Amino acid sequence: MRFKRGIAALSAIALALVSLSAAADNVYQSPDAYLQEAFSGPPPAPKVLWLRGELRTQVDNILNHPYRGMRIRYWQDATRTVWILDEIGKDKPITTGITVADGKIADVTVLVFRESRGWEVRHDFFTRQFAEAMPGKHAGLDRHIDSITGATLSVRALQKQARLALLLDEHVRSIQEPSS
Repeated sequence: MRFKRGIAALSAIALALVSLSAAADNVYQSPDAYLQEAFSGPPPAPKVLWLRGELRTQVDNILNHPYRGMRIRYWQDATRTVWILDEIGKDKPITTGITVADGKIADVTVLVFRESRGWEVRHDFFTRQFAEAMPGKHAGLDRHIDSITGATLSVRALQKQARLALLLDEHVRSIQEPSS
């Protein structure tokens, strides 16, 4: 009898550990809630940007690897574009909401963090560094973003996402401008 209770207790502990590892996704804000906040109400209908030619090459260069999809969904109104992007930190994707207004980053928010370390990038003290950032040299940003000890790969992922959002915003706005 004691043996069966011991096995049952071990099984319960193993099940709890498996449940904890499966629940490692830290959802800080849903993409829908981010969109509502970014547009101060219901967001506009999503649009799709197809990644072809030179744009595809630029995207892959920013990420330092081929982008897995053929298109990227975004939301746009008269003053801003909003991008919900995933990028691998160390092993798993970090989902980030990025708002771009007037060619500058208006907001960076970590929506879902799936890594075992580096979660500090979700805090305002870190994401505030991106405010007003613009494209810089060599597919970078126009400013230095301070790293966080133990979160280097997560920091790099957010920097890539920020630069990618700026590139995509620039591309979308350039194809919508009337020809002179």
